[in-house]
Amino acid sequence: MRWINLRPSNGTRLALGMLPFAAIVLAYTIGSVARLAENPNDKLLPGLVSLADAINRMAFIPDGRTGDIVLWTDTIASLMRLFSGIGIATALALTIGMLIGMLPYARSLLSPVVAAISMVPPLALLPILFIMLGLGEVSKIALIVIGVMPVMIRDIALKAIELPREMIVKAETLGGNSLQIALRVVLPQILPRLITCLRLQIGPAWLFLIAAEAISSDSGLGYRIFLVRRYLAMDVIFPYVVWITLIAVLMDWLLERVRIAVFPWSSPEVRT
Repeated sequence: MRWINLRPSNGTRLALGMLPFAAIVLAYTIGSVARLAENPNDKLLPGLVSLADAINRMAFIPDGRTGDIVLWTDTIASLMRLFSGIGIATALALTIGMLIGMLPYARSLLSPVVAAISMVPPLALLPILFIMLGLGEVSKIALIVIGVMPVMIRDIALKAIELPREMIVKAETLGGNSLQIALRVVLPQILPRLITCLRLQIGPAWLFLIAAEAISSDSGLGYRIFLVRRYLAMDVIFPYVVWITLIAVLMDWLLERVRIAVFPWSSPEVRT
């Protein structure tokens, strides 16, 4: 039996998937114990007890000054900005991407400028956004939109261009106009790729959000991380980083479940 043909069972797949995470936790624990044994006041790798205390303080005990539970307040603030930016970027990317992919004139007009904009480092535009749009929510959301939208447009446009020409010709033969072809033929074929593209942009979207919150904000996960770093509060920073990762993983998992449920024919297992 060739290795390429061996497939793990569900239990083996779960065990293999958890093994790297267990190795990371074990390595952290060993490193923390070693550093604390040498210096009990070491803050770089706090012990598991310190991490648990910080999680309890941030996630379950109201803040003495504001009365808010800090972790949940920060999470809600960040998710509102993230979902707003991703939602706007997705709607614009779908519309512009379909235009570029379907209409040669639109492709000639928009494709070069979209390609150029996609090469601009979004974080380099952050000072410009703060100057033009102010330090409020609009500039943070705009950074997310600018950061993820051009890449999504190019991906959607390429998918539309790759659609078999025979599908368009058949729709035209049946009397479909451009709008009907866009809605009845192209859109259903593009939506699975849009979901996959959105999954790939979750990480960059979080990056742009945290960068904006770190520079100018009074709430949010990124704001809190950069606020406590001046105190070397690694017992807060590590749980916040893990929490952001868990949220991103959950978003990725939910999007994949939606794609499989709504477009089961788009799964690789089905196609093969």
